[in-house]
Amino acid sequence: MFGRFIAFLYGLVCYLTFLVAFLYAIAFVGNISLVPKTIDSGTAGPLTKALIINAVLLSLFAVQHSVMARQWFKRAWTKIVPEPVERSTYVLLASLIFGWGLVLASTYLIDHFGLFGMKQVYNYLIGKHEEPPPFKTPTLYKMVRHPLYLGFIIAFWATPRMTSGHLFFAIMTTAYILVAIQFEERDLIRFYGDNYRRYREQVSMLFPLRLRKR
Repeated sequence: MFGRFIAFLYGLVCYLTFLVAFLYAIAFVGNISLVPKTIDSGTAGPLTKALIINAVLLSLFAVQHSVMARQWFKRAWTKIVPEPVERSTYVLLASLIFGWGLVLASTYLIDHFGLFGMKQVYNYLIGKHEEPPPFKTPTLYKMVRHPLYLGFIIAFWATPRMTSGHLFFAIMTTAYILVAIQFEERDLIRFYGDNYRRYREQVSMLFPLRLRKR
């Protein structure tokens, strides 16, 4: 029982770390002076050097975020990290490396606490067997397949003043999202099979419209 409590406590710390990183990201991208560093703050340096550093940092987040989400990595990773805290560890590392309402709302439509690891550690604490998540498409998911990613794209591009640094950030993160969707949908097809294939044919990826095929 003590081990389960420690796992739950660890998951709670990881979830709180995500919340701090999430709130900081809103202020960072929105140039809100409540945080010490924003996307456009600081003195301008050599362009080439700045682009290389930013590309490396954004790529670090992209690689960690995508690799750790793959099933082959999870199988190897859970030999080191206990399975109940695997998702919490993923959220913690993503929050530390990266570290507004459509993004957050999208997580609640499916399974907010499962997405960020709290459900797994709570079920482990009370000794409840973890059931595979059912396939469902509530509200926003009936319009686009990835409202969470759409929220990020809107948040990254919506700014009254587009600086070169902000533009580079928006381009890099959007490119990562488009690549990440391809990997994620492969996993979803393997997991849900024909249910997701039909869903993919009926609902557009990011924009709430569907072009008719001739």
